[in-house]
Amino acid sequence: MATQCLTRDITAWIDRLARLLDPRSCWRLLPLVSGLLFASGRRTVSSWLRAGELSKDYQDYYYFVSSVGRKVKWLASVVLEIAVSVILPQGRVLLAIDDTPSKRYGPKVEGAGIHHNPTPGPAGAKFIYGHVWVTLAWIVRHPLWGAIGLPLWARLYVRRKDIDAQLLPFLRHVTFQTKLVMAGELVAWAAVWLKFLGRTLWVVADGAYAKRVFLRAAAAAQVIVVSRLRKDAALFDVPVPPKRRGRGRPRPPCPRSPAPRSLRG
Repeated sequence: MATQCLTRDITAWIDRLARLLDPRSCWRLLPLVSGLLFASGRRTVSSWLRAGELSKDYQDYYYFVSSVGRKVKWLASVVLEIAVSVILPQGRVLLAIDDTPSKRYGPKVEGAGIHHNPTPGPAGAKFIYGHVWVTLAWIVRHPLWGAIGLPLWARLYVRRKDIDAQLLPFLRHVTFQTKLVMAGELVAWAAVWLKFLGRTLWVVADGAYAKRVFLRAAAAAQVIVVSRLRKDAALFDVPVPPKRRGRGRPRPPCPRSPAPRSLRG
Protein backbone atom coordinates (compact mmCIF):
# COMPACT_ATOMS: atom_id res chain seq x y z
CA MET A 1 0.00 0.00 0.00
CA ALA A 2 1.03 3.62 -0.48
CA THR A 3 0.98 4.14 3.29
CA GLN A 4 4.27 2.27 3.60
CA CYS A 5 6.01 4.94 1.49
CA LEU A 6 5.28 7.79 3.91
CA THR A 7 7.87 9.13 6.32
CA ARG A 8 7.39 9.14 10.07
CA ASP A 9 6.78 12.90 10.20
CA ILE A 10 4.07 12.86 7.52
CA THR A 11 2.35 9.95 9.23
CA ALA A 12 2.38 11.86 12.53
CA TRP A 13 0.88 14.96 10.87
CA ILE A 14 -1.93 12.92 9.31
CA ASP A 15 -2.66 11.24 12.65
CA ARG A 16 -2.88 14.68 14.23
CA LEU A 17 -5.51 15.67 11.68
CA ALA A 18 -7.39 12.43 12.21
CA ARG A 19 -7.96 13.25 15.88
CA LEU A 20 -10.50 15.89 14.83
CA LEU A 21 -12.64 13.31 13.02
CA ASP A 22 -15.08 10.67 14.23
CA PRO A 23 -13.15 7.94 16.09
CA ARG A 24 -15.10 5.25 14.24
CA SER A 25 -13.78 6.28 10.82
CA CYS A 26 -10.74 8.50 11.45
CA TRP A 27 -8.38 5.63 10.60
CA ARG A 28 -9.41 6.01 6.94
CA LEU A 29 -7.66 9.37 6.66
CA LEU A 30 -4.14 7.92 6.50
CA PRO A 31 -4.70 5.55 3.54
CA LEU A 32 -6.82 8.17 1.77
CA VAL A 33 -4.16 10.90 2.02
CA SER A 34 -1.53 8.35 0.95
CA GLY A 35 -3.48 7.71 -2.22
CA LEU A 36 -3.89 11.47 -2.72
CA LEU A 37 -0.13 12.02 -2.55
CA PHE A 38 0.76 9.26 -5.01
CA ALA A 39 -2.17 9.60 -7.43
CA SER A 40 -1.53 10.56 -11.05
CA GLY A 41 -3.72 11.85 -13.83
CA ARG A 42 -6.95 13.65 -13.00
CA ARG A 43 -7.17 14.84 -9.39
CA THR A 44 -10.35 13.03 -8.38
CA VAL A 45 -11.30 10.88 -5.41
CA SER A 46 -11.44 7.81 -7.65
CA SER A 47 -7.79 8.33 -8.63
CA TRP A 48 -6.88 8.60 -4.91
CA LEU A 49 -8.60 5.29 -4.23
CA ARG A 50 -6.82 3.57 -7.11
CA ALA A 51 -3.41 4.85 -5.99
CA GLY A 52 -4.07 3.76 -2.39
CA GLU A 53 -5.52 0.37 -3.45
CA LEU A 54 -8.82 1.21 -1.78
CA SER A 55 -11.22 0.53 -4.63
CA LYS A 56 -12.92 -2.38 -2.86
CA ASP A 57 -14.29 -0.05 -0.16
CA TYR A 58 -14.91 2.93 -2.43
CA GLN A 59 -18.41 3.64 -1.07
CA ASP A 60 -17.22 3.88 2.53
CA TYR A 61 -14.41 6.23 1.51
CA TYR A 62 -16.76 8.45 -0.48
CA TYR A 63 -18.94 8.86 2.62
CA PHE A 64 -15.80 9.51 4.65
CA VAL A 65 -14.70 12.31 2.29
CA SER A 66 -18.03 14.09 2.80
CA SER A 67 -17.61 13.89 6.59
CA VAL A 68 -14.10 15.34 6.29
CA GLY A 69 -15.46 18.27 4.30
CA ARG A 70 -17.77 19.26 7.15
CA LYS A 71 -14.75 19.87 9.40
CA VAL A 72 -12.49 21.52 6.85
CA LYS A 73 -12.19 24.75 8.86
CA TRP A 74 -10.70 22.98 11.89
CA LEU A 75 -8.53 20.77 9.71
CA ALA A 76 -7.16 23.86 7.93
CA SER A 77 -6.29 25.39 11.31
CA VAL A 78 -4.28 22.30 12.26
CA VAL A 79 -2.54 22.34 8.86
CA LEU A 80 -1.55 25.97 9.50
CA GLU A 81 -0.20 25.10 12.96
CA ILE A 82 1.87 22.25 11.49
CA ALA A 83 3.24 24.49 8.74
CA VAL A 84 4.25 27.18 11.25
CA SER A 85 6.00 24.64 13.48
CA VAL A 86 7.99 23.26 10.55
CA ILE A 87 8.85 26.44 8.63
CA LEU A 88 9.47 28.82 11.55
CA PRO A 89 8.81 32.09 9.67
CA GLN A 90 11.31 34.92 9.91
CA GLY A 91 10.17 38.49 9.43
CA ARG A 92 6.78 39.10 7.82
CA VAL A 93 4.37 36.34 6.84
CA LEU A 94 3.44 36.54 3.15
CA LEU A 95 0.12 35.08 2.00
CA ALA A 96 -1.42 35.02 -1.47
CA ILE A 97 -5.06 34.78 -2.47
CA ASP A 98 -6.57 34.03 -5.85
CA ASP A 99 -9.39 32.08 -7.45
CA THR A 100 -8.40 28.89 -9.28
CA PRO A 101 -10.69 27.01 -11.70
CA SER A 102 -10.72 23.23 -12.04
CA LYS A 103 -12.26 21.54 -15.08
CA ARG A 104 -15.11 19.10 -14.63
CA TYR A 105 -16.92 16.86 -17.09
CA GLY A 106 -20.61 16.05 -17.19
CA PRO A 107 -23.81 18.11 -17.42
CA LYS A 108 -24.88 17.63 -13.77
CA VAL A 109 -21.78 18.20 -11.63
CA GLU A 110 -22.91 19.70 -8.32
CA GLY A 111 -21.60 23.23 -7.76
CA ALA A 112 -20.06 23.45 -11.23
CA GLY A 113 -20.77 26.21 -13.71
CA ILE A 114 -19.38 28.23 -16.59
CA HIS A 115 -16.59 30.61 -15.56
CA HIS A 116 -13.98 32.75 -17.26
CA ASN A 117 -10.89 30.81 -18.28
CA PRO A 118 -7.69 32.53 -17.00
CA THR A 119 -5.44 30.29 -19.15
CA PRO A 120 -7.10 29.90 -22.58
CA GLY A 121 -4.20 27.94 -24.09
CA PRO A 122 -3.83 27.18 -27.82
CA ALA A 123 -7.59 26.69 -28.29
CA GLY A 124 -8.33 30.16 -26.96
CA ALA A 125 -11.42 29.14 -25.02
CA LYS A 126 -12.72 32.13 -23.07
CA PHE A 127 -14.86 30.07 -20.70
CA ILE A 128 -14.44 26.87 -18.75
CA TYR A 129 -16.93 24.48 -17.16
CA GLY A 130 -16.10 23.33 -13.66
CA HIS A 131 -15.50 24.54 -10.12
CA VAL A 132 -13.80 27.73 -8.94
CA TRP A 133 -11.92 27.74 -5.65
CA VAL A 134 -10.94 30.92 -3.78
CA THR A 135 -7.63 29.74 -2.34
CA LEU A 136 -5.41 31.14 0.41
CA ALA A 137 -1.76 30.06 0.23
CA TRP A 138 1.35 30.76 2.26
CA ILE A 139 4.28 31.94 0.13
CA VAL A 140 7.63 30.62 1.36
CA ARG A 141 11.09 30.47 -0.18
CA HIS A 142 12.82 27.12 -0.53
CA PRO A 143 16.65 27.12 -0.75
CA LEU A 144 16.55 24.93 -3.88
CA TRP A 145 13.15 25.51 -5.50
CA GLY A 146 12.70 29.23 -4.85
CA ALA A 147 9.29 30.67 -4.01
CA ILE A 148 6.49 28.14 -3.59
CA GLY A 149 2.90 28.42 -2.40
CA LEU A 150 1.50 26.18 0.33
CA PRO A 151 -2.33 26.08 0.06
CA LEU A 152 -3.98 26.45 3.47
CA TRP A 153 -7.70 26.65 2.77
CA ALA A 154 -9.92 26.92 -0.31
CA ARG A 155 -13.58 27.96 -0.53
CA LEU A 156 -15.85 26.80 -3.34
CA TYR A 157 -17.40 29.71 -5.26
CA VAL A 158 -20.76 29.00 -6.86
CA ARG A 159 -22.59 31.57 -8.92
CA ARG A 160 -26.01 32.69 -7.73
CA LYS A 161 -27.74 31.38 -10.87
CA ASP A 162 -26.09 27.97 -10.41
CA ILE A 163 -27.19 27.83 -6.76
CA ASP A 164 -30.80 28.50 -7.73
CA ALA A 165 -30.72 26.11 -10.72
CA GLN A 166 -29.28 23.21 -8.71
CA LEU A 167 -31.51 23.83 -5.66
CA LEU A 168 -28.43 24.01 -3.45
CA PRO A 169 -30.10 26.27 -0.83
CA PHE A 170 -32.57 23.47 -0.09
CA LEU A 171 -30.32 20.42 -0.59
CA ARG A 172 -27.01 21.64 0.86
CA HIS A 173 -27.95 24.84 2.72
CA VAL A 174 -25.59 26.79 0.43
CA THR A 175 -25.85 30.58 0.44
CA PHE A 176 -24.35 32.87 -2.17
CA GLN A 177 -21.11 34.71 -1.37
CA THR A 178 -18.94 36.73 -3.70
CA LYS A 179 -15.26 35.99 -4.18
CA LEU A 180 -14.39 39.20 -2.32
CA VAL A 181 -16.38 38.15 0.74
CA MET A 182 -14.77 34.70 0.74
CA ALA A 183 -11.31 36.19 0.38
CA GLY A 184 -11.94 38.58 3.27
CA GLU A 185 -13.07 35.71 5.52
CA LEU A 186 -9.98 33.66 4.62
CA VAL A 187 -7.67 36.56 5.44
CA ALA A 188 -9.45 37.23 8.75
CA TRP A 189 -9.16 33.53 9.64
CA ALA A 190 -5.41 33.50 8.93
CA ALA A 191 -4.88 36.72 10.90
CA VAL A 192 -6.52 35.18 13.97
CA TRP A 193 -4.50 31.97 13.87
CA LEU A 194 -1.19 33.72 13.12
CA LYS A 195 -1.60 36.46 15.71
CA PHE A 196 0.49 34.59 18.29
CA LEU A 197 3.56 34.88 16.04
CA GLY A 198 3.72 38.64 16.49
CA ARG A 199 4.68 39.04 12.81
CA THR A 200 3.43 41.48 10.22
CA LEU A 201 0.95 39.77 7.89
CA TRP A 202 1.03 40.64 4.18
CA VAL A 203 -1.39 39.44 1.49
CA VAL A 204 -0.73 39.68 -2.25
CA ALA A 205 -3.58 39.54 -4.78
CA ASP A 206 -4.31 40.65 -8.31
CA GLY A 207 -6.36 43.65 -9.30
CA ALA A 208 -9.66 41.76 -9.09
CA TYR A 209 -9.38 41.84 -5.28
CA ALA A 210 -8.37 45.50 -5.00
CA LYS A 211 -11.93 46.47 -4.12
CA ARG A 212 -13.67 47.91 -1.12
CA VAL A 213 -15.19 44.71 0.30
CA PHE A 214 -11.90 42.82 0.47
CA LEU A 215 -9.77 45.81 1.47
CA ARG A 216 -12.07 46.68 4.38
CA ALA A 217 -11.96 43.09 5.65
CA ALA A 218 -8.15 43.08 5.42
CA ALA A 219 -7.90 46.45 7.19
CA ALA A 220 -10.14 45.20 10.01
CA ALA A 221 -7.78 42.22 10.43
CA GLN A 222 -4.74 44.57 10.40
CA VAL A 223 -3.32 42.96 7.27
CA ILE A 224 -1.24 44.77 4.64
CA VAL A 225 -2.54 44.18 1.09
CA VAL A 226 -0.28 44.37 -1.96
CA SER A 227 -2.08 44.50 -5.30
CA ARG A 228 -2.15 46.35 -8.58
CA LEU A 229 -4.51 49.21 -9.32
CA ARG A 230 -7.62 48.77 -11.38
CA LYS A 231 -7.64 50.19 -14.90
CA ASP A 232 -10.35 52.69 -13.97
CA ALA A 233 -8.85 53.71 -10.62
CA ALA A 234 -9.18 57.38 -9.65
CA LEU A 235 -5.73 58.67 -8.64
CA PHE A 236 -5.06 61.90 -6.76
CA ASP A 237 -1.84 63.63 -5.81
CA VAL A 238 -0.65 63.83 -2.23
CA PRO A 239 -2.42 66.76 -0.51
CA VAL A 240 -0.31 69.81 0.28
CA PRO A 241 -1.07 72.61 2.73
CA PRO A 242 -2.99 75.37 0.92
CA LYS A 243 -1.18 78.64 0.37
CA ARG A 244 -2.67 81.94 1.46
CA ARG A 245 -4.27 83.61 -1.53
CA GLY A 246 -6.37 86.62 -2.27
CA ARG A 247 -9.87 86.57 -3.57
CA GLY A 248 -11.34 83.80 -5.65
CA ARG A 249 -12.16 80.14 -5.34
CA PRO A 250 -9.33 78.08 -3.75
CA ARG A 251 -7.71 75.24 -5.67
CA PRO A 252 -8.71 71.66 -4.84
CA PRO A 253 -6.34 70.20 -2.21
CA CYS A 254 -5.69 66.99 -4.20
CA PRO A 255 -5.54 67.47 -7.98
CA ARG A 256 -6.46 64.37 -9.94
CA SER A 257 -3.78 62.42 -11.81
CA PRO A 258 -4.19 60.55 -15.12
CA ALA A 259 -5.92 57.18 -14.94
CA PRO A 260 -3.70 54.05 -15.24
CA ARG A 261 -5.32 53.14 -18.56
CA SER A 262 -4.21 56.46 -20.12
CA LEU A 263 -0.70 56.04 -18.78
CA ARG A 264 -0.12 52.85 -20.76
CA GLY A 265 -0.24 54.71 -24.06
